[in-house]
Amino acid sequence: MSYTGKYEVETQENYDAFLKTIGIPDETIEKGRNFKLVTEVVQNGNDFTWNQIYPGHTVTNKFTIGQESEMETVSGKKFKTTVRLENGKLVVNFENYQHTTEIVDGKLVETSVAGGVTLKKTSKRLA
Repeated sequence: MSYTGKYEVETQENYDAFLKTIGIPDETIEKGRNFKLVTEVVQNGNDFTWNQIYPGHTVTNKFTIGQESEMETVSGKKFKTTVRLENGKLVVNFENYQHTTEIVDGKLVETSVAGGVTLKKTSKRLA
C-alpha cells in the first residue's frame, strides 16, 4: 500500500502523557494539543519524503527503507536511524521511543511507545 498523500490529524490518544514521558515542556505540549498537524508523504518505491507541518515550521525527513538515514525531531535534534518495513508498517526507533506508521482504512495511523505510554494518532486523508 502506498503512503503517498496529505493527511490531517483527527484524533490523538494519550497526547499529554506521552509527550511528558519523552521530556517535552508543558508549554510546547499546550501549544500543540489542539493543532491539526498536517503530514505530507511522497513515496517512490522504498524512498520516502515525509513532511510534518507544525505551527511556524515544517520538519522534513527523507529516508529509504532498510538504509540508515539522518532524521530530525520536532525540536530540531538530528540523529541517525534505519526505517524498517514490517508487515506493511513503517517502524523507526527514535532516541527515546519507537514509532510505527500504517495505513488503515485509508487513514494514517501512527503509534509511538515510550516508558509504557502509547500515543496513537489517526489522520484522515486530505489529498
